[in-house]
Amino acid sequence: MIRYAIVFLFLVIHGLVQAQTSSLTKEAVSVKSPESQQIFQLRNPDFKTSPHTGMTRQHWKDAAHYLLQGAFGYISKLEDPMEFPKQPGKSYPQEPGPNKTERLEGLCRTLFMANPLLKENPALEINGIKVADYYRHQLVKLIDPASDTYIAPRAQKGGPSQILVEFGALAVSLFYIPEVLWEPLTKSQKDALAHTMLSYGDGPTIGSNWRFFNIFVLSFFKEQGYEVNEKLLKEYLDKSLEHYRGDGWYHDSPAYDFYSMWAFQMYGPLWSEFFGKKHYPEYAAKLMSNFKDLHGNYPYLFDKNGKMIMWGRSIAYRFASVVPFPLMGLAQEPGTNYGWMRRIASGTMLQFLQNPDFMADDNIPTLGFYGAFEPAVQIYSCRGSVFWMGKAFLGLLVPEENPFWTETENEGAWEQELEKGNVYNKFQEGGSNILITDYPAIGAAEVRAWCHEKVADDWQKFRSTENYNRLSYNSAFPWQADGANGEVAMNYVIKNKQNQWEAFRLYTFKKYEEGIYYRDVVLETDENIKFSLADIPLPNGILRVDNNNSTQATQVRLGHYALPQLKEPIKEETRKVKGHAVKIIDNGEYQLAMVTLLGLDGMETVTATGLHPVSNRSVVINATDSFTPGQQEQGVYATLLLWKKAGEKWTDNELVPVKKIRSGKDGSTTVEFRNGDSKTIRFN
Repeated sequence: MIRYAIVFLFLVIHGLVQAQTSSLTKEAVSVKSPESQQIFQLRNPDFKTSPHTGMTRQHWKDAAHYLLQGAFGYISKLEDPMEFPKQPGKSYPQEPGPNKTERLEGLCRTLFMANPLLKENPALEINGIKVADYYRHQLVKLIDPASDTYIAPRAQKGGPSQILVEFGALAVSLFYIPEVLWEPLTKSQKDALAHTMLSYGDGPTIGSNWRFFNIFVLSFFKEQGYEVNEKLLKEYLDKSLEHYRGDGWYHDSPAYDFYSMWAFQMYGPLWSEFFGKKHYPEYAAKLMSNFKDLHGNYPYLFDKNGKMIMWGRSIAYRFASVVPFPLMGLAQEPGTNYGWMRRIASGTMLQFLQNPDFMADDNIPTLGFYGAFEPAVQIYSCRGSVFWMGKAFLGLLVPEENPFWTETENEGAWEQELEKGNVYNKFQEGGSNILITDYPAIGAAEVRAWCHEKVADDWQKFRSTENYNRLSYNSAFPWQADGANGEVAMNYVIKNKQNQWEAFRLYTFKKYEEGIYYRDVVLETDENIKFSLADIPLPNGILRVDNNNSTQATQVRLGHYALPQLKEPIKEETRKVKGHAVKIIDNGEYQLAMVTLLGLDGMETVTATGLHPVSNRSVVINATDSFTPGQQEQGVYATLLLWKKAGEKWTDNELVPVKKIRSGKDGSTTVEFRNGDSKTIRFN
């Protein structure tokens, strides 16, 4: 049912709906013209309160203003819609001409930056436009049948659509600044807006975080005294709570990704604060209890500098991922290290705001991770979709005297418990089976999570792709897309019956035991190609011990993480260490080394063009094998995927920390390390 609902949603989007603030830091951001691009400037940083980032609550407001200023560069009068230049590629709209859904996204999503600014300064002006007047005018246009942005009420049998998403977002903003957006409207305008928005909120949805869009619409209008479908409201609350899997993670039907944490864990606390504690305290209590569970896990998914991992769908939303951290200021959970939470949140924000590729020449953020990156774009996104990242600024609801803003910034676990020379794993036992790994040697975070989606079933073409199907995702090494010639990073690709390189994507989690993460995987187009996988995180990398259980001959390639070319060409080096072939690449920031211990019979460095989100040119080390069943001892592939910062020297024991690998009669494989440790891999 969910898949059919999504198909209907796609048809709705692409067919039926076609048709100076005085509170800013001095010199926060200057007006940008189309001819000049300016990276966000951190003016008057406070390195006493925030010794790592210099960012305070005021700088968060400056950042919101910076993004909103780019958007209002396209507004010269109140009538102008929030519509931005299309980024070439698969994003919508694909047809020329105005698109009401695209305009609705631009309107409702830019409000996330405007909310906290208007809360403190309702007279805010940008580009000569009174911002509050603009949004109120546009709200009235939504209910005017003669308007070019009119949204008709949902048809009686109409299904879920992108309009529901945006109205859910709008309801959040109405809750945030009712005195600015709602109260100045006339009664007839309020009634008309309620009628239209409730027609979507009191209706079908998709069984994922989407239910919160209905919940917010129904809740806001109940708060305003309108009669709403409370039975449906409670049903959607109950079903949302059923998605909870422990350790802060919700299941997003079917994926686990950043959305499974930050979306659910933003909506729950905000709804509780705006409405739930007053009207449905039992639901609010459950949602806040689930929210408290993320404290011991989610912060570890960000690296030492607060950088987030490139992982999952909708990565163009970037630092929206940090919104749970300021909302911890509402929960006031004892023992919370607010200084660390703010360090992560501000660090992630600066990861993008100060990247020169983040803001395109048209002064709107790109669809991508840093710059435009088509492999990471989804067809349900338009250019204005990027402003979903503005949900981070909903954290400004937390007042300036709250400890989230006042405690001194610190690096939390990275300075208190994560010691260099060790590796740290956090397995999410509640049901998500996610493994978070932290590497103090380079200050990186890594994640292993769900992927089991066939290309044949994935009509939207993102859950079966590199957004999910990598063996792991690392904050230091953003994922590289696969190439047609077998170029692969952090996955296996197999030469299939069509003589094409096909990536593994049908993974089944088996267990996490004694520091080893086990999965099985089968090739989508050929069930005779199947592996048993074992990941063993090490202090400076990963040891893979994988069994090729295939029953037919095939060509195999395994990729390390990829390195983007930065200022200078990437250096390559080949060594022989303790009898094993070693390949090393160095881009001036990091070094990556691959060592084949068993099974894989060759290695090569592969240069790619247009496959990496950081640079047009990149290099990856690939190991290869011509596999024939029965000709290799149990088909065991043992491979070291290692890393160091550039400029650091490798010792032989760092490159080959494994002393011996032996097979047991029970089918197990034991790895003996030179430091005296050992690991026994048991797939059965």
